[in-house]
Amino acid sequence: MKKLVKVVAFCLIIVFSVTLIGQEKMYFVSPANSLKVGDNGQDVKDMQQELKNWGYYDGKVNGVFGNDTFTSVLRYQKNYGLDPTGIADELTLLSMGLGQMIESGSAYAATKNVSDEQLLARAINGEARGEPFEGQVAVGAVILNRVKSSKFPKTLAGVIYQPGAFTAVSDGQITVPISPNSTVVKAARDALAGWDPTEGCLYYWNPATATSSWIWSRKVHLKIGRHWFGI
Repeated sequence: MKKLVKVVAFCLIIVFSVTLIGQEKMYFVSPANSLKVGDNGQDVKDMQQELKNWGYYDGKVNGVFGNDTFTSVLRYQKNYGLDPTGIADELTLLSMGLGQMIESGSAYAATKNVSDEQLLARAINGEARGEPFEGQVAVGAVILNRVKSSKFPKTLAGVIYQPGAFTAVSDGQITVPISPNSTVVKAARDALAGWDPTEGCLYYWNPATATSSWIWSRKVHLKIGRHWFGI
């Protein structure tokens, strides 16, 4: 009887795994699903440190989610157009760089580099589809340069999902499935391998469609296709 139970359980695991790997959905992975008043521990401490780094929190980084932390989270959410609840939900944590978005299949059968490649490729697809290949790599490089910069979240997902940062997220193109043979996948791979046509730029924009007046204050370093790249 025990042997039969084990066989049935094994079969269920196989079916579950195949179902996950066959899906194209993205899943959020973080230390905690959400943080709220009364919570405590390392997850809260990490969030407090991020809020402090960004100038939203001036209290003690002690891992205790009290009223001062609540107020800081609320200010952060209002500033970035997130649902102002004071509860650090999945999207709030992700925008801080505290977590990552990965494909369901890669959560079980691939490495973090593969999931980064897919996420970056989807961002490039939404932002630079139709641009010359060098321009696609350049967009990927800008995103990766932001990960390295202290001005932005410290993870790839945090940078890409930072509220209002990329049109591909705002209009939902980040979720569009991509062929493994697409040029944007190769562009993502080349950017992750270290090719940076922009030489360290943190911004890019299309001068024909840019609506932000602030972006024009950036110093233009080079132009590739329809995009200008600046610092």
